Amino acid sequence: MKWHNTQYPGVRYRTHPTRKNGVKFDQYFSIRYHLNGRLKEEGLGWASKGMSAQKASLQLGELKEAQRLGKGAQTLAEQRAQAKRDAETRESLTFSSFFNETYLPLAEADKTKGTMVRERSLFKQWLEPNLGGITLSRLSPLDLERLKKKMTDAEQSPRSITYALALVRQVINRAKGMNLFEGDNPVNKVRKPSKDNRRMRFLSHSEAARLLNELLAGGYYDIHDMTLLSLYCGLRAGEIFSLPWDCIDFDRGQILIRDTKSGRNRIAYMTGPVREMLLRRQATASEGLLFQKPDGGRIGQIPHTFIWTVDKLGLNKGVADRRDKVVFHTLRHTFASWLVESGVDLYTVKTLLGHQTLAMTERYSHLSQGTLQQAVAKLSQSKEGKSAKEIVA
Repeated sequence: MKWHNTQYPGVRYRTHPTRKNGVKFDQYFSIRYHLNGRLKEEGLGWASKGMSAQKASLQLGELKEAQRLGKGAQTLAEQRAQAKRDAETRESLTFSSFFNETYLPLAEADKTKGTMVRERSLFKQWLEPNLGGITLSRLSPLDLERLKKKMTDAEQSPRSITYALALVRQVINRAKGMNLFEGDNPVNKVRKPSKDNRRMRFLSHSEAARLLNELLAGGYYDIHDMTLLSLYCGLRAGEIFSLPWDCIDFDRGQILIRDTKSGRNRIAYMTGPVREMLLRRQATASEGLLFQKPDGGRIGQIPHTFIWTVDKLGLNKGVADRRDKVVFHTLRHTFASWLVESGVDLYTVKTLLGHQTLAMTERYSHLSQGTLQQAVAKLSQSKEGKSAKEIVA
């Protein structure tokens, strides 16, 4: 059979003498290239099996790029051998071995220490016992449903179950990126727990005052100032830890919050107490981060002294549901709740909190019922003295 050149350099084909592919005779494609100074030709396949001149050209380009960079498979034979090894690896690679040998070392370079502690704990307690011995290629939605049931039966919170599923998703996605998993991620076919696990507890003004005073009385000045920032500016703990002095604008009474959880910068506004606190701290340090470790490094978590103080004041006494317990994030909820109770509209609250969508802020909507009732009352007052005919008109 005679070879014919195509419009793509280095790609040619020959025609089968009898077998047809549609109305045309079937064509077999090959690529020609130089490797180590020698001309090499390798066959790719028949058009009836899905091959085309364009696909052959793309394949040739990949090989040439590998040769230029000096890494990866540089011939079709090497690619096929690698594909075979990958397939064999996929058939034998268990969830545990991939997690420990590949996922963990890569994740540790990208994630915080606190996140890695949480992921290791979830793996040891739940993922390894239930998924560890299953090969990645055979991990199914049914396996994940069984994991969900075991965690539910053990009275794990919906948030913990969701976190565990999210970790499995990340592990599988990492394996897919390395060609060690094929197909759809099985986590995508598993429904997340539907129970509302959001914290709703917020402090009264008197409880907040008691907390601030107790922190001052105990000499916990840094924690007091962090508490003040979250209570009156709505800052998250991570935002406070990362706040530098060059983001404090005393002239405008503003605080620039960069690199937030939503990925967008936002502005927080100083109240009188916050301004006084910042001026006091500025007198002793006016560069770098507002709050630092003794060695000048970034703080990683709220000191346990905060919870000790909360417990001392009895703010969590008799509270069984973890969603109702006072933690540092309660201060941000308190900031939002106070705003809504004072009549501030939800869109403004959304902007101040830095929420991505209004739906995230609507958890506070029940606090505005009094304001809504007053609005309806004003409507009825404006119609007082008018006849029913006038009102209808």
